[in-house]
Amino acid sequence: MPALAQSSSGNTIGGAAPLAIAVGAGGFALVAMAIVRNMLADSKAARQRAAEQIASLRALVDEYEVLLSGTREVTVFWTENGTGGVKFLGQVASVLPPGRQPESVLNFSSWLIGDDADRLARLLEALRVDGHAFAVSLKALDGRVVRANGWVLGGGAALRLRPAFLQPEPMPELAVTSATGDLASARAVLAMMDKPAFARDTSGRLVFANAAYLKLAKDLGKAGSETAPAELLDAPLLKRHMAACANGQKATLPVAWPEQGAFELVEFPLENGRAGYFRPADVAAKPADGTLAHITGIIGALATPIAIFNANRELVQFNQAYANLWHLDPKFLVLGLDERAILDKLRTEGMLPAEVDYQTWRAQHLTSYSLKAPRENEPWHLPDGRTIKVIAAPAGAKGGVIYVFEDITERLKLESTNKAFTNVQRETINALSEAVAVFGTNGRLTISNPRLSGLWKLPMNELGQSPHIDQIAEASGRAMPDDGASIWRDLKRGIIDLNPTRSDTTGRINRADGRLLDYAITRLPDGQTMMTFLDVTESASYSKVLKERNDALVAADLLKDAFVENVSYELRSPLTNIIGFADLLASSEGGGLTERQRSYTDYIRASSVTLGVLIDNILDLASVDAGIAELRPELQDVTSLVDKARAGLSATFPEISGEKPINLTVEVDDHLPPFIADGTRIVQVLYNLLSNAARFSPPGGEIKLSVSARSERMLFVIEDEGPGLTDEMKNAILTRIDAPAGRQRGAGLGLAIVKTFVNLHGGTITAERREPRGSRITVNLPRDSAMAGVAE
Repeated sequence: MPALAQSSSGNTIGGAAPLAIAVGAGGFALVAMAIVRNMLADSKAARQRAAEQIASLRALVDEYEVLLSGTREVTVFWTENGTGGVKFLGQVASVLPPGRQPESVLNFSSWLIGDDADRLARLLEALRVDGHAFAVSLKALDGRVVRANGWVLGGGAALRLRPAFLQPEPMPELAVTSATGDLASARAVLAMMDKPAFARDTSGRLVFANAAYLKLAKDLGKAGSETAPAELLDAPLLKRHMAACANGQKATLPVAWPEQGAFELVEFPLENGRAGYFRPADVAAKPADGTLAHITGIIGALATPIAIFNANRELVQFNQAYANLWHLDPKFLVLGLDERAILDKLRTEGMLPAEVDYQTWRAQHLTSYSLKAPRENEPWHLPDGRTIKVIAAPAGAKGGVIYVFEDITERLKLESTNKAFTNVQRETINALSEAVAVFGTNGRLTISNPRLSGLWKLPMNELGQSPHIDQIAEASGRAMPDDGASIWRDLKRGIIDLNPTRSDTTGRINRADGRLLDYAITRLPDGQTMMTFLDVTESASYSKVLKERNDALVAADLLKDAFVENVSYELRSPLTNIIGFADLLASSEGGGLTERQRSYTDYIRASSVTLGVLIDNILDLASVDAGIAELRPELQDVTSLVDKARAGLSATFPEISGEKPINLTVEVDDHLPPFIADGTRIVQVLYNLLSNAARFSPPGGEIKLSVSARSERMLFVIEDEGPGLTDEMKNAILTRIDAPAGRQRGAGLGLAIVKTFVNLHGGTITAERREPRGSRITVNLPRDSAMAGVAE
């Protein structure tokens, strides 16, 4: 039994063991799975953090590269063992001539003098092979001094090249001390300084001086050369200064000369000697903020006023344009000056805007130090009439502000003038009776006036949106369906024609609505095209009426010429017969006539003579109108001319029934000078004047003809006892032949022909009233009408 019990117990234990093992394995698996999941999660988080760190580092590297690229220097990197290639950062133009590629930096012989090119190549080889760092100053082919620094960078190497004068002007010793470790190399830097500079050996003896130092020495009456310059300080002062330099530190000493002014001597140690320079005493020695050093040379060359203040409101950089803008004394405007002091001084001198609460205004202005981005402040309107624009921008990570000032006074005046001119131009264009449209080179309307809208029935709001000429054509087509669109399409060719040799064009548009428009397309100097339209509908109607009237006048003139041609034949032929038969009746061959019959015959003869004279006058006037009237000047006998005129007058006014119709008295001066004229025309003049006087004189009234000479003129004066000159007669005498008054009925054609013939002789005629009655007409002729015609 015990044995059976023991066997049974062993079987129970043996059967439970596999179960326990299975349970343990399952638990281990669960634990292991949990551990693995935790490890995977931790690994993923670690990878994510690593990726973020890598991204951050890459961003930081990019920022550093951007920072290096913006500096006025060139940095060259060679990665591990040179397998990763070469990388260039910075502004290549700061050390190389303009237009060079970054790779040209390593071609040393192309921009360095021969010895320095070989020297830099050897130093660079020693750096990359043996890891020997170096710092050396080199001279470029264009005379500049370049500072070269080489150092080991991890498994690679780096080379930095920069001009030796990147430091701010108040600290040139930094350029010298950083240029080289030996005195000989420092001379190149000192030689390029514009301030008096020098170098000493370890014993304190002057061994070098630049051109500015030698000039100052010459002004002080001290001789010396570049390698053996003279001391500018007197012995006691020099001894005190050298004692201050004995500790191997930088030393300064104020000095002054009566004519040259006050200076500050700055001397500092080198590896195997010392160097120093003289700077004007009014230049502050405080160095500029290092973060702004790279823009020192830039703002100094700018004409725009710029001032830079650090976070403590201290002036750390400015240019001459800033000092000139505010008329600040150089003795006052020094580096390190608080901006509040500058503002207070400007306010005292009336150079700031007139503000009631100045303290509040200044506090508002000083908020520029908290800016995160550039800001343009309100313009400053100064009491002197200037207007200044102020732009403030953050100076850098350490704080501060950069001010950029611009005098916009002239610009505002120009803008105001331009605005006024534009307004005047707009008002002028709007006041024109012509429609004006100016199109740009893109075919869009840039300028128009209300007349364009009215003439083409275009909405003003559409014209104000600078529509394209195609849009104007569409709008015109809607307003004038018949031909509006087609007209503008034709005009478009003149607008879009960009041929530089094209000429201006003009023309006339006959619209379907009956309006006539004259247009002109003119090319403007700026490439735009101006188009003008003028409504000539009414003026064209007037022109038509005038043309019709002119045609009628031409026809009337032709009728007149035909009439004159007929007068010479149709009237003169029967008149000749009348005169012949009248003469026959009056002669003895006509048989015996009674007294009454004889008087009738005399009337017929007188009337016929008058009609003949009238016909002659008509023909003469016609020849004058046609421009074919000519004179035949000849030497004349004045007495004979008077007799011919008297004979004609007697024939016109014969003695009838023993009654004399006129009483003519003639007075001719003795010894008259020679008189050259057209005898026929002079007889006509005298006859017409005498017959006119006889016509208006009472029967038997006295008519007097006087002839006299005065200087180079011949005077014919006719006086009568008639009622005096009427307006009609005066007009007939004094008005030109083409005037209507000269041919008025009653005055006769004779007076009109008188004026014409007198003018042809170069003479004048005057008419006046006699007292108490009668009139006087004076004909003033030159003695030689042939010469008068030549003079005319």
